[in-house]
Amino acid sequence: LQGIVQAYKSGITLQGNSTSLGRWDYSGSFFFSISAITTIGYGNLSPSTAVGRIFCIVFALFGIPLNLVLLNEIGHLMLLGVQHCARHLEEVFHWQNKTSFLMKTCALVTGLLLFLLLPPLLFSDKEGWSYEEGFYYSFITLSTIGFGDYVIGMNPDRTYPSWYKNVISLWILFGMAWLALVIKFCINLLE
Repeated sequence: LQGIVQAYKSGITLQGNSTSLGRWDYSGSFFFSISAITTIGYGNLSPSTAVGRIFCIVFALFGIPLNLVLLNEIGHLMLLGVQHCARHLEEVFHWQNKTSFLMKTCALVTGLLLFLLLPPLLFSDKEGWSYEEGFYYSFITLSTIGFGDYVIGMNPDRTYPSWYKNVISLWILFGMAWLALVIKFCINLLE
């Protein structure tokens, strides 16, 4: 039994000697890197050698702070875009108080669609999950809770397109920046 568990951790499935789970190919490695520097840590993939573990520690020591800087910049650019649109609407329609509320509402709805409401449709198609499971995965991932009970691209019975993990990795980065803005907005409201 220990041999089977060790083989599974190495990427070998019981349905033949296959390592097609995409664990350490380019997109799988990219996805692992994103889950490490975003501190999501699903728990389904980890380095198995001492050298790999040491590299992962060094990578995370530099990657996590750089990722926080990147997320902050992405969030700042999103906020600047919303503010620019609000100023433009104020000039065109001479709306003073309505513009800020309208732009915040549009940014919230757009983010909800792009990061929480539409991705579960993709997960339903590619993973075979229900919409609720996809929504749960979306929130658990973007909030960096990362339980590991749902992880994309791990079903050996499914074939995943080569772009899938890369697109999801970018979705994670932009989605985390958006969710951080929403959480910051909620904190400001509570204060």
